[in-house]
Amino acid sequence: MTKFTGYIGTYTKKTSKGIYSFVLDTDEKKITDVSLVAEIENPTYLTVTNDNQQLFAVGKEGSTGGVSAYSISNDGSLSLINSEYSEGPSPCHVSVDTDKTIVLSANYHKGTAESYPLNTADGSLNSVASIIEHTGTGPNTARQEKPHMHFAGFTLNDQYAVSIDLGTDRVDTYKLVDNKLEEVSSLSVKPGSGPRHIAFHPNGKFAYVMTELSNEVIALSFNSETGAFEELQYISTLPIDFTENSQGSAIHLSSDGNFVYAGNRGHNSISIFQVNSETGQLTFIERTSTEGNWPRDFVLDPTEQFLLASNEQSDTLTLFERDSVTGKLTLLQSEIEAPEPVCVKFLNN
Repeated sequence: MTKFTGYIGTYTKKTSKGIYSFVLDTDEKKITDVSLVAEIENPTYLTVTNDNQQLFAVGKEGSTGGVSAYSISNDGSLSLINSEYSEGPSPCHVSVDTDKTIVLSANYHKGTAESYPLNTADGSLNSVASIIEHTGTGPNTARQEKPHMHFAGFTLNDQYAVSIDLGTDRVDTYKLVDNKLEEVSSLSVKPGSGPRHIAFHPNGKFAYVMTELSNEVIALSFNSETGAFEELQYISTLPIDFTENSQGSAIHLSSDGNFVYAGNRGHNSISIFQVNSETGQLTFIERTSTEGNWPRDFVLDPTEQFLLASNEQSDTLTLFERDSVTGKLTLLQSEIEAPEPVCVKFLNN
């Protein structure tokens, strides 16, 4: 019997109390044991260290926001190590490097990306070492009136850091020098597209950006020597005749690099694309309903035989079985109750 533990980051606007854990039983092919493991306000995004020893969550407390560090016990429970909060709205994204030396966060409302060095002795967060603050606007006056940083993470092997700015349609690359972010390259993507998240191909040559406003995947080439990106392709994640409100959400790749999965909030689906490993370009395969409302994120389990989606506005998770040959998803379990789920992460196998 194989069981995997995972965690759910949530909004706490209604009934949620913070971070929840769950179990995937791969023999029974179902999700069980959704339970509260940490009380924290609006832990909308989480990340787990490669060695499964720590979890980092964005969060807020009163009029302050920032990042909290937790230790993960053998039974999956969480213990707060410390928090680094400052005045203003909380971040929307958090990531940690492989060696557990630095945490990055992106703040949508402030339009900033921050770096937090980690204390190697106990895994605690040190105060912010650097803050990247963009200027500018985009053509979408409702959503691009100022910078809105939506992602801050790492390229393969932690060679560079990358930020995605929905407000100014930018993808920026940085080197970390003494724990500080120093820009080495910047790419302006299609005006008004509103880039949100990025995922890297395992060959290191390509990356894929999900746009929130134009509902597209942007295929990019990546030069690891310079940190520069170049556009290869734009491909829609929505049906050509779909005219209702939909906003792009998360994007993830299978570890073999053969498939890209992209979430659509509003259309309430996951679009599946096949990757040409020579050109980096994508071919649309199909869309699968998430059987819930507003799929904010999703995750592949450690075996990649399953995909779990989080439907924020219907307070549900949906479990699919994944065909590793075709990339297609088959519904296993819908309407798994989870309050205000935003982000789902598994412990690493």
